[in-house]
Amino acid sequence: MSEPFSVRVTVRGYETDVQGHLNQSVYLNYAEHARWSLLKAAGISQSGLVSTGVGPVALETTIRYRRELLAGDEVEVTCAFIWGEGKTFRIEQTIRRTDDGTVAAELTGVGGLMDLKERRLVADPRERFRTLAADPALFGL
Repeated sequence: MSEPFSVRVTVRGYETDVQGHLNQSVYLNYAEHARWSLLKAAGISQSGLVSTGVGPVALETTIRYRRELLAGDEVEVTCAFIWGEGKTFRIEQTIRRTDDGTVAAELTGVGGLMDLKERRLVADPRERFRTLAADPALFGL
């Protein structure tokens, strides 16, 4: 498998808490940013998804905090889709400092694609992403 897709983010001061480290909820924002960046890089826009009648849904997220991040730290946020059979898929993400490679957090999620009219998960999200993407290789397809 090739390297996972990644984006860089600099921790902003207003994202830190009273202890001076990155607020726990912001890790989710960084992960979401990386996922939408992957979709965009693959040629899929939010409006494009909606126009085809589907939207991504998060069903489960687990965060393992490893090391603190401080204002000014630059991080790389990775994003890799892991496909199985059925209506769901896993997304594995790592947030790591760019200066020394220290892993700050690991996120694992379960997601799906919802049919916006039926309000149910589509049967084969892998095939739907393959069809929608200009570059399906970014999804590991």
